[in-house]
This record gives sequence, structure tokens and C-alpha cells, in this order.
Amino acid sequence: MKALPKDLRYLLFDLDGTLTDSAEGILRCVQYALEQCGTPEPDAEKLRPFIGPPLLDSFQEFCGMPPARAAFAVEQYRKRFSTVGLLENAVYDGIPELLEQLREHGYVLAVATSKPEVYTLRILEHFDLFKYFTAVAGCDIHRAGETKADMIRLALRRLGLPEQEPPQTVMIGDRKHDVLGAKECRVPCIGVRYGYAEAGELEQYGADWVTDSVETLGKLLL
Repeated sequence: MKALPKDLRYLLFDLDGTLTDSAEGILRCVQYALEQCGTPEPDAEKLRPFIGPPLLDSFQEFCGMPPARAAFAVEQYRKRFSTVGLLENAVYDGIPELLEQLREHGYVLAVATSKPEVYTLRILEHFDLFKYFTAVAGCDIHRAGETKADMIRLALRRLGLPEQEPPQTVMIGDRKHDVLGAKECRVPCIGVRYGYAEAGELEQYGADWVTDSVETLGKLLL
């Protein structure tokens, strides 16, 4: 594996599948939304593609819903997620220790996620992770159509960095959307296999580095 740039300073982290294992809450909320739409899916494993991409896109792409129906499904999803689902979640083993070490090493940390920012902040605060991050960027719950690249640009702005090809910066995420969003912003990307990517997904979409675990991510960065 090639070495990281020696002057690397800014690390942008995805949330779901990178910092926390949120599959249980996401899948249960998708099931709830589909039940409310009259199209129940009892097999949660079939819904795993929902983890990562923007919800509105997922209901259209994976369920064939027209935009208005998909928007209703998102509303139903959020009804359960805001009260129960966001805490059906767990921090990956080793993440708090890694974030502490990265801060001590001089890195500036941020979160860039497609999850609504209002939920992201609650999750980070609940799991005592908020203290590690200089900036947090999540989507506006009232605005549809925001992309991963939009969230990366928002994080960069909040760090006082250029929105395109920022210096000394890398994105860290577990899905193709993280890789593609980073590429759109001309930011190198570290893919993590311990999240929700399909086999070979991160390599296929051009992650600059790929790691298998929180431990190997730490070895790469430190």
C-alpha cells in the first residue's frame, strides 16, 4: 500500500459504517417506512443497500418509487429514526481510542455524512464522540437532493479550506458514495472494508487506499 502524504493534516470521516455500526437502526427504520407504504419487507438483509446513500435516492432506486412516494417513505423513516432508530447503533471497537490518538498526533478531524446533521450531532454527542471533531457536516433535513460531495464541500468550508482540491486533506469512508464524492471534490479517499461496502466496491470506484479494520486504519494514519 502506498504511503499517505507526509503533510496530511485534515481528516474527513463518514459516519455510518466508518465511525459507527448503524445497520440495525437503519434497516429497522427502512422496514417501518415500507410497512407504512404498504410494501413490507420482512428480510432486513435485502435492504442493506440502503446503508450509505441518501435515503430519497435509495427508495427510488431500490424500491422503484416515484419521487413523491419516496419523499413520503423518507418522512416515515425519519419518524421512527428520530425517536428510536438513531440509537440502535454502536461505535466500532477502537474508534474512540483512534480519534484520541489522531488528535494528539496533530490531525484536525471532521465528519462529512449524508445523514441529517440534526441526527448526526445527537449520535456523536450520545456516544461521546463530538469532542473529537472540529467540524460536523450533515445534510439539511428540509432540503432534498444533497449529495456526498455537497457534504464534503460543507465540511471543507467549516474547516476554512477550499471546496475543491483542498491541501493536506483526505476523506475516510466505507462506500462508493464516499469515494465518488471525494473524487468530485478532488480529495483523496481511504476506503474502510469493515463497513458496508460490497466485496471489491471500494477498489472498483477508485479508493486511493483501502484498509480492513480500525486497527489497520490507525497504522496507516499514524
